[in-house]
Amino acid sequence: MCTPCCISQLACCCGSAACSLCCGCCPKIKQSTGTRSMYALYFLLVTVICVIMMSPTVEQVIRDNIPFYTEMCDTLSAGENCSTLVGYAAVYKVCFGMACFFFLFSIFTFRVRVSTGCRAAVHNGFWLFKFIVLLGCCAGAFFLPNQEMFLEVWRYVGAVGGFIFLLIQLMLLVEFAHRWNKNWSSGINYSRKWHVALGLVTLLLFTVAVGALVFMSWFYTHPEACTLNKIFLAVNSSLCLIVSLLAISPFIQRHQPNSGLLQPAVISVYVMYLTFSALSSKPNEMVEHDGVNATVCVFPFNSGSESDNNIVTGVGTVILFGCLLYSCLTSTTRRSSAALRVCRTAMPENERARCCFCCPADDGDDYDDDERKGGGQNVKYDERDGTVYSYAYFHFIFFLGSLYVMMTVTNWFHYDNAKIEKLLDGSWSVFWIKMASCWVCLVLYMWTLVAPMVCPKRFEA
Repeated sequence: MCTPCCISQLACCCGSAACSLCCGCCPKIKQSTGTRSMYALYFLLVTVICVIMMSPTVEQVIRDNIPFYTEMCDTLSAGENCSTLVGYAAVYKVCFGMACFFFLFSIFTFRVRVSTGCRAAVHNGFWLFKFIVLLGCCAGAFFLPNQEMFLEVWRYVGAVGGFIFLLIQLMLLVEFAHRWNKNWSSGINYSRKWHVALGLVTLLLFTVAVGALVFMSWFYTHPEACTLNKIFLAVNSSLCLIVSLLAISPFIQRHQPNSGLLQPAVISVYVMYLTFSALSSKPNEMVEHDGVNATVCVFPFNSGSESDNNIVTGVGTVILFGCLLYSCLTSTTRRSSAALRVCRTAMPENERARCCFCCPADDGDDYDDDERKGGGQNVKYDERDGTVYSYAYFHFIFFLGSLYVMMTVTNWFHYDNAKIEKLLDGSWSVFWIKMASCWVCLVLYMWTLVAPMVCPKRFEA
């Protein structure tokens, strides 16, 4: 069993064969899923390297435990204690290499429609050679001339790309809310349980949103300070109320009969989350109380000890990049790319209401004849009749995700003293980016409500 698996892995690394696990008891995997997972693994690997580069703690551990550390730095001409291989400048260069890798593949796979051509073969295989190319791109960035000019220009390119990545995620969130409501509403004609489920989930989401508002009003406001917090809490909660009333207004429902309260409930929860994240990212405010300066409007469940801060930062970092990786993968489906064209695609006639509606329905064994069987996991070649997702768009999303990683790890425009241990510390740039994301999300949702009246030909019933 081991020999066939080793041969298949060698064919995967050096040829166009699909990759799979060596465990035969694992469930079947589609070729398209395996390919995207491998690119996600590359993306995650470089992201971890960037996190290490931004951590003085890890740098100190490496310096204390690697023999001949100083001599190795001198040999690599990396400066004293390898100073050029750490910090925000090193992260910019590594992410530049990863962004170039995905951008070049986006151009290389442009307009690939079938999986039988040479470009599709390169996209789906030859993983060892592509890994070497990725390492070459990341390493080559350290040898670019005019480093200061490069960092200055690349910083603004990263800011634009990172914001576009955020915008795409917000558009897909709005589409997700509409699709959820439409899928479950379609089940009301067949069973009353979908009507009950729709009402319970809507009530639960609005309860969470109101609870979050009460929580932030209690802990993130102060009678003598935090005026900005009070203003934004009032503005964002009012906008959530407005979109909720707009969604069930008669003139909207004439054009969109499926419009209901589930969509604004989803949007309200996400807006409250972004508001909480923005207020948590705002620099601390101080007020004088009984002659002593006290910090106000901060997260209440943080003792302030170094160990607690490290735990909070570690958990926050894992959640952040887990969500980032999920966003990159889910943004590359056919349905997601269609959603970005600002038109509403109709639900397939044979699609039924399902609890896990966002997961693709079981497509049966249409590709059983094309399975690769051997000493490991079975692979279903699901792209026999054509590609199931846009290769170029897939790589472009990862290109934007690389820029978002770069800006997030280096704390956006507060990069000089950025450390991964202070990823969740406050800064005005992060605060305004997250607050702007709230408003963009609400505007996008409002547009999806009124657009069928303004541009009826672009929308399907």
